[in-house]
Amino acid sequence: MIESLPGGKQHRCGFSPGCSIRAYADTLDLALFEAAFCFSCHEVRMHGTAVPPALATHFFDAGAPQAHTLLALLREAAP
Repeated sequence: MIESLPGGKQHRCGFSPGCSIRAYADTLDLALFEAAFCFSCHEVRMHGTAVPPALATHFFDAGAPQAHTLLALLREAAP
């Protein structure tokens, strides 16, 4: 679902991510990646052992249906 997010324009809000996703290898030692989403500035920042520097920051269309679906899933998964 993350891969299907359409690109968007950069907005500035100070980057205050409300949610993130982490992926681990079988050992659960270090995260392969963490994607932190800010739906205010439409930015996702990724870091981890599997993330090349060129892929660290992306901007997405927070109004796209895929973004609404992702946000709903993230909110549903929150404790």
